[in-house]
Amino acid sequence: MLKGKTALVTGSTSGIGLGIAQCLARQGANVVLNGFGDSEGPRAEVLAAGQHAGIRVAYHGADMSRAGDIEDMMAFAAKEFGRVDILVNNAGIQHVANIEDFPAERWDAIIAINLTSAFHTTRLALPAMKAANWGRIINVASVHGLVASAQKSAYVAAKHGIVGLTKVTALETATTGVTCNAICPGWVLTPLVQKQVDAKAAAAGVSGEEAKKILLGEKEPSMQFTTPEELGELAVFFCSSAANNVRGVAWNMDGGWTAQ
Repeated sequence: MLKGKTALVTGSTSGIGLGIAQCLARQGANVVLNGFGDSEGPRAEVLAAGQHAGIRVAYHGADMSRAGDIEDMMAFAAKEFGRVDILVNNAGIQHVANIEDFPAERWDAIIAINLTSAFHTTRLALPAMKAANWGRIINVASVHGLVASAQKSAYVAAKHGIVGLTKVTALETATTGVTCNAICPGWVLTPLVQKQVDAKAAAAGVSGEEAKKILLGEKEPSMQFTTPEELGELAVFFCSSAANNVRGVAWNMDGGWTAQ
């Protein structure tokens, strides 16, 4: 379905971003990966996912808190593949503390990586998408783009901001072949969430499995984690012709979290 298209997925060396990259690769899209840590392992996984379509996979290690790095990454993607057809803004970090105890530098870092980076990638991707009259911008927000939880002030603020940016982008591209939508997952067992599971297990003196049940029981009626692959398939749907007029939605995949 996506043969000849190029997808750039930020924060895609693990977790949700890697799962989305693999699903897009299976549909034939070339992929530009981005993230910290090992890049060769994720690159091999994405190549394997798209092997039948003969896709190419590139990597750029842009620090998503730096506008100059983001500009370099977008220029790199354009040089390698012509343009970015599918932009997935997924990069994110987390810190948990009460507002009065929240370090100012952590606030700044979360807003920069979780929100401001999506503005920079979007502004740089839109001209080529509009010129081609086709593009997909998919912002990985969170259930915390729709509702709040205590001790996550910066994360909730950033994710609410991502939902707002999604709506504005959708309105500004409404008469074009470019769409912009947000995915709002509940609990997904990524390395980021595993840290919260481990912290809860340590604080409560329980096993990791019991900590997972406690975590899910607090918020998610389904009592199960959403998988990166499920989120990837939703991203594939947004890229399909069936979603040509799906614009500006914040689509929650949260096991009933926001239905309560």
